[in-house]
Amino acid sequence: MSSSIDYSLPTAQFAIDMNKSPFFKKDDQNYITIAGVEQLNTLKNLSFLDIHLSKDNVIEPHYHQNAEEVVYCIAGGVSVGLLNPFTKQYQHYSLSPGKLINIPRGWWHYEVATMEDTHLFAIFDAPTPEIILGSDFLSLTPPEIMAHTYCLNETQWKRAISPIKPSMIIGPPIDCRQTNPYPYPYPYY
Repeated sequence: MSSSIDYSLPTAQFAIDMNKSPFFKKDDQNYITIAGVEQLNTLKNLSFLDIHLSKDNVIEPHYHQNAEEVVYCIAGGVSVGLLNPFTKQYQHYSLSPGKLINIPRGWWHYEVATMEDTHLFAIFDAPTPEIILGSDFLSLTPPEIMAHTYCLNETQWKRAISPIKPSMIIGPPIDCRQTNPYPYPYPYY
């Protein structure tokens, strides 16, 4: 799409109902809606995610290769982990209503809801935020490559990652019966 738009054209879109623009839905309490240039063609170089999470749900580890992200907490609470690529250290932040965090382009990060009815709003400086998910890395890399690269038993590797499905986005899976072994605040490695 062109970087400029003729605002006089009848095709120029100035409003959207994000409630009718789904991006991902795990269940009625855990879902994300989107507004980007595909949904609202006058946005140009911005895009938005409206994120709803219940306690202990996670926006899976990921990064955005094309966008910086600002996450604003509207309601509830969230713990955000960032991997600083320069120091190789995790940085941890707790957000409550009114707080926000800036996540630089290309930084590995995740969010864990620490309260019920957590509501976040994410803003990106790109028309469409590209996302590279941890589940995709793990499930789509050929097992023989991972086993050979890290000197692992290929059968054990396959068994260990078999529950991981591509593009989970909000975890854990609905059928997960495992309880969170970590009390708040989450210990980060």
